[in-house]
Amino acid sequence: MSAPARPVADLKVALFATCFNDTMWPETPKATVSLLERLGCRVEFPMEQTCCGQMLTNTGYGSKAGALVRRFVDVFEGYDAVVAPSGSCVGSVREQHPGIVELVGDDRLASRVEHLTPKVYELSEFLVDVLGVTDVGAYFPHRVTYHPTCHSLRMLRVGDRPLQLLRAVRGIDLVELPGAQECCGFGGTFAMKNADVSIAMGADKVRHVLETGAEVLVAGDNSCLAHIGGLLGRQRSGVRRMHLAEVLASTEEDQA
Repeated sequence: MSAPARPVADLKVALFATCFNDTMWPETPKATVSLLERLGCRVEFPMEQTCCGQMLTNTGYGSKAGALVRRFVDVFEGYDAVVAPSGSCVGSVREQHPGIVELVGDDRLASRVEHLTPKVYELSEFLVDVLGVTDVGAYFPHRVTYHPTCHSLRMLRVGDRPLQLLRAVRGIDLVELPGAQECCGFGGTFAMKNADVSIAMGADKVRHVLETGAEVLVAGDNSCLAHIGGLLGRQRSGVRRMHLAEVLASTEEDQA
């Protein structure tokens, strides 16, 4: 995705917090805003935002998600860039919204979706591709391992952008996660409908995390972190889970 030609300070940037983060992990969108503002962005949080419709679409009710797609477009189409700390929800917007409007047969909405979706970015994409930075001035003196979530890895293809950002963090001891590209087993409703399989996959991921000796497990989606973190917690492993945005927002003052 190409970077806008305008200076960063002139970009009208919106935070898409996502409903999961807004409800369960509000520190992540807060960290996202702190990070982007530190890098010179003017960030707005449209209060009218709500769910992107992924839950309906993933459970076979895509035609019912049309109203949520319309709401998303109504709220965000006036911005130069929409940034979310979630590969899962950005993947839904960019990959599922066009199919949803095709299902509901709304040509005008389809045109608006086509115009908006290229401006919707997962956080690491926005930092590396739009702002053109990998060193965001973060300081995090801890042993860290990174789990690439399935939607960011396979749907958005963010590649090594998150790792580029983490490698530039001062004080960090970043260790490779064995079997990193394997799914953690969450998969949204998959974890509820196929609990035994989900837990088995999560157990494999936890074993690999523990092999690294990491203090902190980092990922770009709190849904996956909730799943893996729950299993780590049950084992009383002592490994913390943190969103990428929270690590990148950390400074030397925060660690003092």
